[in-house]
Amino acid sequence: MKLRHPSRLLLVALVCALGAFFAPPAQADCFDDAAAYQHVNPYVLRAIAWLESRNRPEATHLNDNGSVDYGVMQINSIHLHELSRYNISRTTLMQPCQNVYIAAWHLHRMMEKYGNTWAAIGAYHSQTPAERDAYAHKIARILAGWNEVPPQQPAANGDRQQHSP
Repeated sequence: MKLRHPSRLLLVALVCALGAFFAPPAQADCFDDAAAYQHVNPYVLRAIAWLESRNRPEATHLNDNGSVDYGVMQINSIHLHELSRYNISRTTLMQPCQNVYIAAWHLHRMMEKYGNTWAAIGAYHSQTPAERDAYAHKIARILAGWNEVPPQQPAANGDRQQHSP
């Protein structure tokens, strides 16, 4: 087959390559769509992205325990074994929208365990009570600053609360 416009094909390939290299941060619709799909609060997802990476899709962080956090939502490498069952790799975690969907999935799992509570939001980061509760307070402060504060602040002791965050 003879290509009529090989220069156009080259241009398309170049644009695609540059698009992958200069990928924009996760778009708002990724947060909304992922939140709707997993039945979690999109504002909580946005607050997590802000706290974890300041919305930087290229962010990585090497933790003291040797694990690595990836992408805009800083998905920890300890989840890679489970995620590999769904063909999700480190490369996938660096794709902004995919990263947000995976974070929504993880948050939803914590909500199944803890209910629709601040403990679930804090458990996105850690299930260790002190770290969980401190993280939930950070998210609550971010949401309050955005005037998206839920009806009740997280309890100091991480007790299960009846109000939705």
